[in-house]
Amino acid sequence: MTSLLNAPPTSRPRSIARRALGAVLVFAGVSHLTFAREEFSAQVPGWFPVDDDPVVLVSGVAEISLGAALLAWSRGRVPVGLVVAAFFVAIFPGNIAQYVEGNDGFGLDTDTKRLVRLFFQPLLVVWALWATAAWRDRPRR
Repeated sequence: MTSLLNAPPTSRPRSIARRALGAVLVFAGVSHLTFAREEFSAQVPGWFPVDDDPVVLVSGVAEISLGAALLAWSRGRVPVGLVVAAFFVAIFPGNIAQYVEGNDGFGLDTDTKRLVRLFFQPLLVVWALWATAAWRDRPRR
């Protein structure tokens, strides 16, 4: 039986995909804290009860942490994969708000571009679950 903290190794393609996702998350997190803070502010919903900048900073730290965990913790990849997938679901309202509110950011300067982007968020969820084999290797009762 697979333990949450001691999962068996995955295939080479899954391991590469896990590391790539980890690197993407670390890069995105660093960009939240530095050169792309203003761009990420466009994704914070207008209705969210906290100012944009702290939300961008906290989400950046979360992305760096999740990315680092994906890169460093292959045997604990199952809970990390589940948390990364949940994170992508949790930030999806920001993407919807960017579309609904018409906020420009990251070259998404038309409603069509913002709408098309919405279809990529579920792919990130699938990427996290597949690359970590979190769904396949989750403990079952």
